[in-house]
Formats: sequence, C-alpha cells, structure tokens
Amino acid sequence: KFYNAQNIVVDPVMVSTSGSKLLKDDAVEALKSCLFHQAILLTPNIPEAGVLTGLSILNEEDMIHAAENISNEFGCAVLLKGGHNINDANDLLYWNHKYRWFIGERIDNKNTHGTGCTLSSAIASFLAKGMDLEKSIQLAKEYISGALRAMLDLGKGSGPLNHMWNI
Repeated sequence: KFYNAQNIVVDPVMVSTSGSKLLKDDAVEALKSCLFHQAILLTPNIPEAGVLTGLSILNEEDMIHAAENISNEFGCAVLLKGGHNINDANDLLYWNHKYRWFIGERIDNKNTHGTGCTLSSAIASFLAKGMDLEKSIQLAKEYISGALRAMLDLGKGSGPLNHMWNI
C-alpha cells in the first residue's frame, strides 16, 4: 500500500505439488487478510484453491466454481493452475464473471520445481512491459513450456526449470 504498487501477482505457495502444507493456518490468514486484496491476480494451484475455498476440485466445473469463489472473495482475477491434472496443463482465468481456458501441453519432465513461482513472475514481467492480463498469461505459459521442454537436469529429485532456455 505504501508504495502504491501496480500489477501485483501473487502465487500463494501454500500447498506443494505433493500435497504438503507449506504454511501454518495463521500465515494463510495473514495472506488472505493482508496481501490477496492488493493483488490484480492470484495464481493458486488446485490444492491451494481447495484450501482457500474448502471445495474438492475434481474437474473443470469445480475449477470454475473455485476460481469464481476466490475472485469474488478477494476482488481480483484468478488463474487457477491445472498442472496437477493428469492429462493436461490447462489453466483457468476467471475475472469479471467471465472465464477463459489457457490450454497447456503436459510435458513429461520430472524437473518441475518452481513452475508456479516462475509462471507468476513471468506474468508480472509481461504486465510490467505493458501487456494486458490475457496476453501476459499466454506468453508466460509459452515461456514455461519452453523451460520444461529444455529438460535441464540438475541435482537429485525434482530439479528446477531451465530459466535460460531462450537466451
């Protein structure tokens, strides 16, 4: 608030891909009361949207309902990330009582650590360059797909994306 920041994109980072809670309940409440209302876009994954809404999200209809609830509660756009789905990586943008699907290809790569954070950062970067929200999301998804296709393999377990793939 102090800096009157514009185009705040928030990836809640509350639940890991494996389903582990990453924040205590009081930290989640702090995010909800202090930060989410400042955002123009929230980018929860499916498990995080479940925590925020108390809903079980099992299909596209559930995703629409959850994104609508989150958008109405916090007064911002919601990009509900569908990368936890088995067959695809389709994301849902919900804003102003409208929704749009961003179709994503599932890329077989075990090194997916940080994909959500990278996506939200890329969206914020494109917004900072003056692009509108939908174009920013589209370009950010293309960037993520390229980083996954680059197949960087560092360390053990689920490693990071290749953020330098297009340089």
